[in-house]
Amino acid sequence: MQRNARRGAALTGALMLVVVVVLVVIVVAAAPAAAQSFAPASTKGRTVSPAFEGWYQNKDGTFSIAFGYYNRNSDEIIDIPVGPDNFVSPGEQNQGQPTRFYTKRHWGVFAVKVPADFGFKTVTWTVRIRGETYAIPGNLKPDWQIDALEGEAGSGNTPPNIKFSETGPDGAGPLGITVGPMTTKVGAPLAINIWATDDGNAAGAMASEARSSTPVTLTWFKHQGPGDATFTPPTARLTPTGGKSSTNVTFTLPGDYIIRVRANDASGVTGSGHAQCCWTNGFVKVKVSQ
Repeated sequence: MQRNARRGAALTGALMLVVVVVLVVIVVAAAPAAAQSFAPASTKGRTVSPAFEGWYQNKDGTFSIAFGYYNRNSDEIIDIPVGPDNFVSPGEQNQGQPTRFYTKRHWGVFAVKVPADFGFKTVTWTVRIRGETYAIPGNLKPDWQIDALEGEAGSGNTPPNIKFSETGPDGAGPLGITVGPMTTKVGAPLAINIWATDDGNAAGAMASEARSSTPVTLTWFKHQGPGDATFTPPTARLTPTGGKSSTNVTFTLPGDYIIRVRANDASGVTGSGHAQCCWTNGFVKVKVSQ
């Protein structure tokens, strides 16, 4: 009897161990799909996924729903043209999303403007790559409100205002301002001027005397288009309250392009926290002929 009891206990223990192992295997197998947005970047061969950053209200009562992305590769820049593998819905497939994905995490690279009565509807950015589909919805739920124009937690730090003409309209935040189209030819440098102004403040832990003297930084990106775009210079540093800058961009292939400039104040992108403040996007449409 005692031997049978010990044998039964041993079998029960073995069965429990098998169940635990099976559960562990299931959890481990499922983990990459659930956690891949935060997985360490590989050199190349991995995927890109959209990221919903949050929403903010525009001065005219409409709303901007901001998106960024995560390229899980540390060395591979990926291009995905607008179409069945890169689209925003509902509405037109092209709603200003990038087709070039630079390495690692990029915050608030564009925003979709929705009407004041948008309510509880959603805007979804879908990217398909290497057998994976990522469909990320954006919404106006209160928990996702960001301080993109007002500054984090009432800090008084606001994003830079930028414009592409000294007397032209300006914009701020992820939605920023879009101009163009400008025209140029393949291989011919196109000069682009930009004016930026800023309050010179920095938010949170960045608001120190040292950081208050940090210049406004401009960084140029190819946002959409069939070929490469080379910027000379690719970055610029202005005074803490802004100034004027210029870059020359050269394209390798004919077609329709959008180039983006990101204007950062002293807080920087990574120093902004959840607020998505304080930087501004500027977009320039360019038609390139042969």
